[in-house]
Amino acid sequence: MIFPNTPLRDASKITPKYAKTLEKLGLNTVQDFLLYLPFRYDDFSQIISLSDKYLGSVITVCAVVTKTKLNRIFRRKLTIAEIYLEDENQTPLKAVWFNQPFIIESLPVGTEVRLSGKLETKGKYFTLANPAWEKATREKTNTGQLVPIYSETPGITSKWIRWQMKNFLEKCSSLDDFIPDYLRKKLHLYSLISALRQIHFPENQEKLLIAQKTFAFREIFLMQLKTLQIRDVWEAQSSIRLKLDEKLIKKFTKNLPFELTGAQQKASLEILNDLEKVSPMNRLLNGDVGAGKTVVAAISALDALSQNCQVAILVPTEVLALQHFESFCKLFKNYDFNIALLTSSYKLINNCHDDIKKITREQMLEKITTKKIDLIIGTHAIIQKDVNFKNLALVIIDEQHRFGVAQRSVLQQATMELKDGKKKSIPHLLTMTATPIPRTLAIAFFGSLDLSILDEMPKNRKPIKTKIVLPEQRDQVYVFMRKEIDAGRQVFVILPFVEESKVLTEVKAATKEHKKLSLIFPKYSLGLLHGRLKSTEKETVMQDFKDKKSQILVSTSVVEVGIDIPNATIMLIENSDRFGLSQLHQFRGRVGRGEYQSYCFLFTDSCTKTALERMRAMEKSNDGFELSEIDLKLRGPGQLLGKAQSGLSDIAMENLNNLKLIKIAKAEAENILKTDLKLKNHPLIKKALEKFAKDAHLE
Repeated sequence: MIFPNTPLRDASKITPKYAKTLEKLGLNTVQDFLLYLPFRYDDFSQIISLSDKYLGSVITVCAVVTKTKLNRIFRRKLTIAEIYLEDENQTPLKAVWFNQPFIIESLPVGTEVRLSGKLETKGKYFTLANPAWEKATREKTNTGQLVPIYSETPGITSKWIRWQMKNFLEKCSSLDDFIPDYLRKKLHLYSLISALRQIHFPENQEKLLIAQKTFAFREIFLMQLKTLQIRDVWEAQSSIRLKLDEKLIKKFTKNLPFELTGAQQKASLEILNDLEKVSPMNRLLNGDVGAGKTVVAAISALDALSQNCQVAILVPTEVLALQHFESFCKLFKNYDFNIALLTSSYKLINNCHDDIKKITREQMLEKITTKKIDLIIGTHAIIQKDVNFKNLALVIIDEQHRFGVAQRSVLQQATMELKDGKKKSIPHLLTMTATPIPRTLAIAFFGSLDLSILDEMPKNRKPIKTKIVLPEQRDQVYVFMRKEIDAGRQVFVILPFVEESKVLTEVKAATKEHKKLSLIFPKYSLGLLHGRLKSTEKETVMQDFKDKKSQILVSTSVVEVGIDIPNATIMLIENSDRFGLSQLHQFRGRVGRGEYQSYCFLFTDSCTKTALERMRAMEKSNDGFELSEIDLKLRGPGQLLGKAQSGLSDIAMENLNNLKLIKIAKAEAENILKTDLKLKNHPLIKKALEKFAKDAHLE
């Protein structure tokens, strides 16, 4: 017998070395280990007798070893283990492994073995290259079934995890399950221990799907509980009632150098109506790229600032914070507001009339506390414990999905806990995102928010012309780039992030491309931007590009948001098939912001059907909401929102297409919270929810 809370370091067969490695993965107890779920499966369930009809298929075969041979190629430091076998019909089979010489000792002549892999043929032999294997006398773990594949780390392989997982599942008879029995029966879900057995070692595809549904429901249910708890606490609060001054708002919009779209007018009115209420606003402004959410935010801020209240704008990156600081200084140049920028690198203040001044953090904090600053823009630096506001009425969170989707409730909690200078009220909250969110995901992640949508482009915006570029067309695009640059325009070149395991790091990939293009375009100045640069370095690169000191900016995905260069007319995206449609649409939105016709070139070496289908969708549509729906169907919600940002597992993310499951989870969460808001009568749910909230914390 083994218990769920047994530390892994005390479990048999887990050496101190393995325990230390597992600890780095956040796995400290047996239960942690059991909940380390596979991210995919190798289907080795087709057990066959050798035959030509299975060539090219992934199969499992039982055979007896007849001969072994180890070849060494010293020049290449390579060993080749060759095992010759016969199946039950004496049909010959040859299995080959590279740099695994121990297999020769593990499988001596006469051993009966199960092998799984892709069946090929060479000469008189059927062949398997690097097949999974295990002795036929052992229970199926690595062959002959749906075999789980786990995220690995140096020293920990999927094969090792499978052996340990089987051992723990056999010895651990029960686990506390926070899903009540009545709910499991109602939804036809497995108990936790049954779900674990089927998720790690599924008997068949049908039972695997039920197990995946069980784990997906568990996470979505917890997310709904957390969201609803925050909502109930939120709605019980009160806020400053900001009376609408129509004359002020009309004057502001009339002086803008452009006319508001119908969508901007509607969204602004929805927000202004919310601000007139005593209960705090909790609204999401979901806008397409270039649809003008900054102006809507400015109208909302103006409403509060004109009534002697403070406004805070929270953004995920320093580059975006600086962009907003500059934008709001321009938008409010005719008003006597003190606007500040607070990040780890920047402490700036501007009263819209004087030059921008640098001040110390201590001076900044003193000015915020005494309300000598009206509008403060910044990163997480503005929600630290030492920041005390005097009269904070409105908090705006921009690009909130980049903080982490499941962490949105934590930001909302932080908003409630801000020292806003008012004992009996909390600020209104407006969250914004420029990533169009499909209906399913909006319900899943933002079900407790009121929603305003900006799906209309300004009248003066010209649609960006988008074209797929194959390798043989590359030089034609370079010729076109030269013409645009010579006409005074500028160019973005975007590179995908390249993992270290694929040889090049992000920095090396960007540096290599920068060097290559410098040789191709020797007449022009090229900037280089990547995530490893210091904030001041990034700003220097961006400022040079804004000031037209550089004509081409080579960058990784750090330009996805927050960079506005009206003079840039070309967005060139390398290996565009590696990005999702929504991210490609974000990149494309960096151009087309000025008076000139703009272009987006999608460079790709991929000829796969799915990749070309996605690229063609970009050619046909400039509508972010339409593209997000396509992205959801083709790549799933994990790719659209970002698994790492979401706080949810792969399984839960994949099930966000299941609108029915989400609605049920929300309804059941509401039923429980109606009578037990603090979950005093549901201690297991309360404990699970506390862990879920902790795991979704802000970095």
